[in-house]
Amino acid sequence: PLQRRLPKRGFKSHLLKYNAEVTLTDLERLGAAEVDLLTLKQAGLVGDLIKVVKVIKAGELKAKVVLKGIGATAGAKAAIEAAGGSIDATLAAKASAA
Repeated sequence: PLQRRLPKRGFKSHLLKYNAEVTLTDLERLGAAEVDLLTLKQAGLVGDLIKVVKVIKAGELKAKVVLKGIGATAGAKAAIEAAGGSIDATLAAKASAA
């Protein structure tokens, strides 16, 4: 059969080029009080094609940061709130749905 003769190939989503991850350490180095997608693009942390950004828990965050339109993992959300920051959930939900 033809499917046995052809080499197996993996699957890579074509939407991956529009998603990015940012760590807590990156947010600490950025030093901005309010962080949104435009701020991350101007700082060079994400590329120009990126539409959806998610903060992951890697490193530590000591500064107060307010995320607008950016999603976060459960661990990153807890770390941000422990540092006194917050996440604007309405914009993050729209960004993750897009």
